[in-house]
Amino acid sequence: MGNPKATGFQLDLAADLHRWRAFVAIAELGSLTRAALFLDSNQSLLSRQINALERECGARLFNRTGRGVELSEVGQRIFPQVRTLLEDAERLEQDIRGDARAPAGRVTLGSLPSLGPFLVGRLFTAVRAQLPAVQLKILEGSSGQVEEWLADARVDIAILYRYGATTPEQEQTLAMVDSYLVGAPGDPLTATPELRFAALNELPFILPSAPNGLRTTLDALARQEHLTLTPVIEADSLPLQKSLVASERLYTVLPLHAVWHEVAEGKLQAARLVDPPMQRCVSMALSKSKGPPRAVSAVAALIQQIVDEMAARGMWRPGTAK
Repeated sequence: MGNPKATGFQLDLAADLHRWRAFVAIAELGSLTRAALFLDSNQSLLSRQINALERECGARLFNRTGRGVELSEVGQRIFPQVRTLLEDAERLEQDIRGDARAPAGRVTLGSLPSLGPFLVGRLFTAVRAQLPAVQLKILEGSSGQVEEWLADARVDIAILYRYGATTPEQEQTLAMVDSYLVGAPGDPLTATPELRFAALNELPFILPSAPNGLRTTLDALARQEHLTLTPVIEADSLPLQKSLVASERLYTVLPLHAVWHEVAEGKLQAARLVDPPMQRCVSMALSKSKGPPRAVSAVAALIQQIVDEMAARGMWRPGTAK
C-alpha cells in the first residue's frame, strides 16, 4: 500500500529545509532583496525556491505588494509551524556539532566609529578568552549605515546612539552618555568641568554634516535656545574633527569616550554641556539574524559587561537620563 499523500509531503518538507529557510526569511523581512542579503543569496534563486514551494503546496504563499511581499492567508497559517520546524532542525544541528555545550559560530557586530576603539578591542579579548569557538566580524559605519545593516540582517548585533528619553521597545539601553564641548589645549571655555549650552553661540565649529543624529539634536537645541550655531567646516570623520580642533583651535561636540585618550594626554580639553544637558543613550539591538543564537546571546552579554566596566571608569553612566 502506498504512503498517503500527506506523509509524502511531510518527508519532502523535512528534506528541503533550505527552501523553507528562504520562506521564513522573506516572511520576516518582507522583501526578496533583504532576504537575499540575509541568506547570502540572490533574488532570482529565492524567487525560484518560493515558486517551487508554491507548486508543491498547491497554493500561493506570498502576495506581492508595491513595498515588497507579504504572507498570503495560506502563508500566514503555516508560518508558525515552519518556523518551529526550522528551530527544531537548528537545535538538532547544534546537538550533532556539539554547539549545545558551548556557543560557536560567527557573530557580526555593527558599531559606530566613536565606540569602536573602546568596545571592539575589549570585546575581542573577552570573546577569545571566554568564547573560543566564536568568531567576531566587525562592521563600522554611521548611525544610518548601522541601522540599514540591522534592517537587512547583515549584522547580528547593532550598537547605536539614541537621542531622547526612551529607546525603541526592541532595543536594550546600555548606558547614558553626556555631550561635551571639545576644544584645544589651553582653551578657556573648555577648561572648566561644565559649561552652559548658551556658551556655544557663534563658536567656530567643525561638525558632522546632516543627516546625522548628533547634528540634528544639536541644531534643534540651538533653535530652542535661540543660539547661532553654524559650522565653519563640516566633516563626518571623527579623527579629522579631533585633529582640526587641536590644530586650528576649532570646537566640536562629542561624547567623552570619543576623546578619552586625547583628554587624558592633554591633547584636547572637554567640558560637559549643561543647562540644558545634551544626552544620548548607547543602545544595543539584536537582529532577526542568521547568526547562531547562543553565540549572539553570549556576545551580547559580554558587551553589556564591558559597557558596565566602562561606566565605572567614568566614560558614561548606566540608567536613564536626568
